[in-house]
Amino acid sequence: MTLDYHRPEHPETYRAGFACIVGRPNAGKSTLVNALVGTKVAITSGRPQTTRHTIRGIVHREDAQLVLVDTPGLHRPRTLLGTRLNDLVLGTLAEVDVVGFCMPADQKVGPGDEFIARMLTDVRTPVVALATKAHTVPQPRLVEHLIAIEQLGESFGGFADIVPVSSLEDYQVDVVADVLCSHLPVSPPLYPQGELTDEPENVMIAELVREAALEGVRDELPHSLAVVVEEIETRPRRPNARPEDLDLLDVHVTVFVERDSQKAIVIGRKGARLREVGTRAREGIEALLGARVYLDLHVKVAKDWQRDPKQLQRLGF
Repeated sequence: MTLDYHRPEHPETYRAGFACIVGRPNAGKSTLVNALVGTKVAITSGRPQTTRHTIRGIVHREDAQLVLVDTPGLHRPRTLLGTRLNDLVLGTLAEVDVVGFCMPADQKVGPGDEFIARMLTDVRTPVVALATKAHTVPQPRLVEHLIAIEQLGESFGGFADIVPVSSLEDYQVDVVADVLCSHLPVSPPLYPQGELTDEPENVMIAELVREAALEGVRDELPHSLAVVVEEIETRPRRPNARPEDLDLLDVHVTVFVERDSQKAIVIGRKGARLREVGTRAREGIEALLGARVYLDLHVKVAKDWQRDPKQLQRLGF
């Protein structure tokens, strides 16, 4: 689809630009991005550090276009992978128009938030504080949290705005969009109308498989699991196929872990868990690709890949 950037329905005050969503791991960043866009463009999980790529979600409004950049959670790195994920975030901060800093209301503002605040000291773009998961705590606790956020902001010149939000309950999600858009420059749209993300299909498929594989597993596994889409093939249509029949795609995916014990966790007893992962991931992949999918999943061990520069490069980090 081609977009005419000069159509008269875009007012002279139309704004467009990029917002980077940051926060420590499991602060509700991906859930907020999905709520703002209105569909899943970033994976979510109850486990920390599930985001590995800067997923762009695009919010289309009559007065603005907001391009959201969801990042890995900033944290004190313990591995080469952790260092590279932090570098990814810092590189993104230098290229956006506004930063949204997520701090969950069900947790006290602590050393992790202070670590991020220090990293934001040199950021010249406006920083909007987002008190995520606001509906999970009583009102007095939320007020205490907002005061703590304001005090944290004083350490680097203050937040441009502070907004409580609860993504799952759709509480003030529209207010977050209004506030972030207010900091964007006047500009024509950057992406065609209706486009929700610019992530390649392979990346989205890999993220869907990671999300399914992380469901209900031990704490150690998220840090040790990587997914690579090896190949996507279209099967030849049967001679008696009807024009309205969907294509059948063979999607070959490899899940990498660091140890044999982790491989056993992913596969499960007699392969039961891997079949569950495949069923859950296939539903999302079929919705993404608009086709029937045969998902071919394999699990391999890449020993200590988080600390190996060559393996990190091979796995896309």
